Amino acid sequence: MSKIDLGNLDSMQYDVLKELGNIGAGNATTALSKLINSKIDMRVPKVNLLGFSELAKAMGREEEIMVGILLLLEGDVDGMMMFLLDVASARALVNSLMGKAEEEANDDINFDEMEFSALREIGNIITGSYLSALSDMTRLTIVSSVPSLQIDMAEAILSIPAIEFSKIGDKVLLIQTQFDDDSQISGYFVLVPELDSYDKILSSLGL
Repeated sequence: MSKIDLGNLDSMQYDVLKELGNIGAGNATTALSKLINSKIDMRVPKVNLLGFSELAKAMGREEEIMVGILLLLEGDVDGMMMFLLDVASARALVNSLMGKAEEEANDDINFDEMEFSALREIGNIITGSYLSALSDMTRLTIVSSVPSLQIDMAEAILSIPAIEFSKIGDKVLLIQTQFDDDSQISGYFVLVPELDSYDKILSSLGL
C-alpha cells in the first residue's frame, strides 16, 4: 500500500516533484532545440493536484484539437507520460524539422505520412530526454513504450489516463511544463506515476 497521500503532500514533497519536472522538461527542451536547431525557452513548471475531469480545462484547451504523444512507463516507475501540442505548434515543429521553417504554421490537422513520422520522432526524442533526466536524478530504471500519437480534442486525449489510472483515486498530481520560443511553439508534459511509484521517487531522493 502506498505511503503517500496525494491530498496531503507537504511543501518539501511538492518542491521536489516540481524540481523533477523542471529538470526533466529542461533536458527535453534542450534536446528539442538541438533537433530543430532553434533556441527554445522554458517556462516555470506547474505542479497541480487535480481530478481527472479537470485536466483539459487546467490547460485552457478543453475543446481545442491537439496532438498528443503517449507513453506507458514501467520498471521502477509505473505509469504514463503524455506530451501535448496544439496543432499550429506541431506544424511549426514539423516545418522546422523538415527544413520548411519559413512556412507559416496553421491549424490543418491533415498531416501526411512523412509529417506523422516527423512528429513521432519529435515525441520519441523529447520524451526520452525527459525520462532520462528523471532516471539520472532518481537512479531509478524507467522503461517507456513506443510512443503512440493521437490527434483529437484535448478532453478526448486526456481521457486515456483518466480511464487507465482512475483506479488509484479520483485525483492525480500533474507536473506540467510549457515551453515557447519566438514562433510561439508551446506544449505540455504530463507525468502520471502510479501511487507506489511516487513512494519510490521520493524515497530515492531521501524523502
